[in-house]
Amino acid sequence: MSEQFYIPRTAGPSEDPLKVFGAILTRANTLWKRWTYPFAGFGKNVSIHHRCDISRTISNRIQIGNHVYIANGSWLTSPQSGFGEPPSIILRDGCKIGRRCTLSGKNHVELEADVLLGPSVLIMDHNHEYSDIERPIYEQGVTPGGRIIIERNCWLGYGATILCNQGELRIGRNSIVGAGAVVTRSFPPFSIIAGSPAVLLKTFDRHTKQWVKPNA
Repeated sequence: MSEQFYIPRTAGPSEDPLKVFGAILTRANTLWKRWTYPFAGFGKNVSIHHRCDISRTISNRIQIGNHVYIANGSWLTSPQSGFGEPPSIILRDGCKIGRRCTLSGKNHVELEADVLLGPSVLIMDHNHEYSDIERPIYEQGVTPGGRIIIERNCWLGYGATILCNQGELRIGRNSIVGAGAVVTRSFPPFSIIAGSPAVLLKTFDRHTKQWVKPNA
């Protein structure tokens, strides 16, 4: 049975030929993980860069759809493993994860179809516990956390941070999160948000087909 795997195209004849070996390693890594890791789901045409960090012990809590690309240096993790537990990280069809991104899901981190992450994006549905000032923070475990859903066709810019320590944080479909934004609450569909903490800058007006300021 044959199967295709997504491999990024080179820039042309002038590109460094050694990158071909990287592409081969990435394909081998994708095949290895598909065949030997107990993922909750693993779709077709997936590419996981050979320098992407995914532990076998928590891979059962990760579900990957079709046509998903995970770039160099990204880390998908969960503070809790355990077979029989539902997936805590879900990447739907067409998601593209940029370089050095971190997705840490204790409860539920879901990227719906065609979500695009720029480099160095952090998405985490929990935090370190620090309530006991007599104990080192690293000994206190993590908070109960919440749930994060990034709806379809969103774009998260370079260095954006999405944190949810309780409840549900949802970024509506076709929204854009600016570079360096820190998002700790939900936003509606068709939003442009930026800042720390993030605020709503523009929404899409379906009548004029333009992005406009909220008070406009």
